Formats: sequence, C-alpha cells, structure tokens
Amino acid sequence: MSSRPVLQPLERLCSLLRADVRQRGLAHGLQPVQVEALCYLASCNRYSDTPQAVTEYLGSTKGTVSQTLKVLEREGLVLKSPDREDRRVVRLRLTARGRALAGELSTPPLFVQALGDSQVDAELLDGELRALLVAAQRATGNRSFGVCHSCRFFRREGKRIFRCGLTEEPLSVADSERICREHDAATQAG
Repeated sequence: MSSRPVLQPLERLCSLLRADVRQRGLAHGLQPVQVEALCYLASCNRYSDTPQAVTEYLGSTKGTVSQTLKVLEREGLVLKSPDREDRRVVRLRLTARGRALAGELSTPPLFVQALGDSQVDAELLDGELRALLVAAQRATGNRSFGVCHSCRFFRREGKRIFRCGLTEEPLSVADSERICREHDAATQAG
C-alpha cells in the first residue's frame, strides 16, 4: 500500500491543528513553540522536566528552547530551580497559572469536535497512531517520551505501588501516568 493516501490527510489534519494551536496561543500572547513547551511540561514526569528534555521532546535547538523558556518564565508560567542532588541541573515546574493555561491549550477544541463528529474509534486510532509514532522514533533514533506505565522499566509492586526499574525509585500513581524521556516501549507480545 502506498503511504500517500494516509500521509495526505494526516498532514492536513496536523496543519489544521497547528493553526488552531497558533490562534489560541496568540490569544494568550504565546507562540506555538511556547504552547508546545508549556503543554509538554504539564504532562512530563520528574525525570523529564529539564531544558534538555524539552529540547529533545520538541526536536528543537537549545537556543530556541532557551528563549522559549525565558518567555514562559517572564510570563509567570514556569519556574526554574536547581536540582536538589545535582546543582548543575535545572528543573522546570509550571506555576498554577501555567498549569491552568496548559490545561486550556493542551486539547484543541477543533480536534475534540472532529473526533466526536467522525465515525472513528478513538481507542483504535490512538493505538494505531502510537504504533506509527514509535516506528518513526525508532527509525530516527529519537527518544519515545512515552507514558511511564507503558515502559519496559515500569514495575508494579502492589495495588497502586509502582517502581521505575531503571532508577529503582518508587513512583506515585501520578508519576505512572506522565510522559518520561527515559521511556522504552514495552515489548509487545506478538
């Protein structure tokens, strides 16, 4: 099967969604990259809240991310602080205002409406798009930034008791539902 019949509508959908994000972000004085960084920080875990992780997730340059973070900090949306164990590492945290704005901007109403109006099975679509994304990330050598509980390092030790098998640190329920830069997709039974 040719990839063009899939690629064309996917490209167009992404263009429409980017235009929607741009318009809604500009209404708050933010450029699209600033909205993307804000939404990323709202969904990442404690292993992924650094400028380097934002750079990797956005696939951007250090300079662009540095300027983006400066704007978000100046606007009172992000706070920077040194890591408790390694003072050279900068941690990023959303302010209450930043969390509220990320919540408002993270799910484009256009997408919600289109999904509701279509005959598409959202769970099936999610699975298929995630599989496509993982394949593209593997092909390019990019990190997967997947949800913690779908990682091969995720360990369930009891009801609502989790641990990261990579760091051996305990994970909260909230940690297990956030995206992580150390994510490595669990092997699918085939």
